[in-house]
Amino acid sequence: MFARSLGEDGAELRPLELWNAAELLAHMDRGRDYIGTYIGFADAVRDEDSARALLRRYAEQGAADGARIYGLWLDGLLVGGVLFRVFDAAAGTCEIGCWLEPRGVGRGLVTRAVRVLIDWAVEERGIHRVEWVAASANTASLKVAERLGMTREGVLRESHPHRGLRYDTEIWSVLAPEWRAARFGPDSAR
Repeated sequence: MFARSLGEDGAELRPLELWNAAELLAHMDRGRDYIGTYIGFADAVRDEDSARALLRRYAEQGAADGARIYGLWLDGLLVGGVLFRVFDAAAGTCEIGCWLEPRGVGRGLVTRAVRVLIDWAVEERGIHRVEWVAASANTASLKVAERLGMTREGVLRESHPHRGLRYDTEIWSVLAPEWRAARFGPDSAR
């Protein structure tokens, strides 16, 4: 078990594990409508069994060097999370995603946490391409991609059906050399 401080505001990044199922459910119940505006994650966690099943799936994928899931805690309360929705070390690619309940919004939690994930993916695992996929209407998520220095690559028109609507989806990415140049300077040996 580890916890990584995300700053002086009491924010922490930790793995979400099976034993966090009840806490994940309580978090989803607090933020279900907000979280579920653009993503199906909130609909997947309806009771403690479904929360446990989701966490088990990520634990199994993580054990196979695939997708991973982490929680964002603020003063000891789970308020959101970030994840490697896709993680393919052999191909050198991954996709990072996020979610927050309203009490976590506007604090920079996702941006800070995703920086940790990208640093680890690029520097420790040799990932070359990090992707960010979000509904075009999800401006908060798109602003995170911008703050992280990602490049908007395109729009997949009406590609994401969710709760009876079809959303345009934007694809953003950052490549390892771009990430290193932005984080450590163009002359960095990292």
